[in-house]
Amino acid sequence: MSKNLFYILMVFAMLGWGASWVNIKILSHYINEYDVIFFRYFVTVITMIPIIIYLKKSFKIDLKSFLLASLGAVIFIGYMKYYYLGTKLGSASLGSALVTTLIPIVTFLMMVALGNKKVTKKDILALSLGAIGVLTILNIWNTTISEFFSLSNIYFLLSVVLWSMMTIVSSKSTKISPIVFSFYLYVIMVTIDAVFFVDFRTIAYDSFDRVFWLNLFIISVIASTFSNTIYFLGIEKLGVSEVSSFIFLVPFSAIGLSILFLEEEITYTMLFGTVLTIIAVKILNNIKLFPWEKRE
Repeated sequence: MSKNLFYILMVFAMLGWGASWVNIKILSHYINEYDVIFFRYFVTVITMIPIIIYLKKSFKIDLKSFLLASLGAVIFIGYMKYYYLGTKLGSASLGSALVTTLIPIVTFLMMVALGNKKVTKKDILALSLGAIGVLTILNIWNTTISEFFSLSNIYFLLSVVLWSMMTIVSSKSTKISPIVFSFYLYVIMVTIDAVFFVDFRTIAYDSFDRVFWLNLFIISVIASTFSNTIYFLGIEKLGVSEVSSFIFLVPFSAIGLSILFLEEEITYTMLFGTVLTIIAVKILNNIKLFPWEKRE
């Protein structure tokens, strides 16, 4: 596969991740958070099997990775719950801008707290810029205290913390392919969710129309199976630094799709704050965005 074709696939993968915010908003009108987790990742697990076989990845998993996948699955259920609730009660565009850009910053801070990172002057500058960006996304300058601490904003912030925790947990698994690790994480998550949280008797199956199935397909097959596979293959073929630059397309694709399909109003403060936070993440993680940076 040529590098240019892979770039195109990466763009579509990021569009898939961005679309998932719109999908969740629409699916929230049909089923609750635990039902979404089950249906989404059950379909994802099924569609990942032929891909893992095609890529000739081994399904074998060592005990450490299995335990990490189990812990990650529990954390992921919490993330999905608050990601769902925040998007249902709030704005998909605001959530995507806030969560996507804030996760790398919170993950960095957690790594510092664990002693795995040291803070430099450059990092302090980036964190300060990120803080201003996040506050601007939330429009702190024209928002009351009660609006700032709205339930949807709290849910979004909780989802950021949980995703960052899962990122650190997942990074400890180094003996198997990230795609296979994700597969087992989803399998365990679906199993836990089905056994403890989903009441299949109360699901309104008769309400599942074409809109429901279309959005379930996009969020499961496109946003999860396709986008995750392309992202992990991109890390193998292009490297973490180069692939990371594509992630900045996610909030803008989510914002654009929210305008198009949900008719949400986007403020200049949200866009400006998103740009500021992206710059902060770029500085914090030494991500190269432009060709002249890569040649240095």
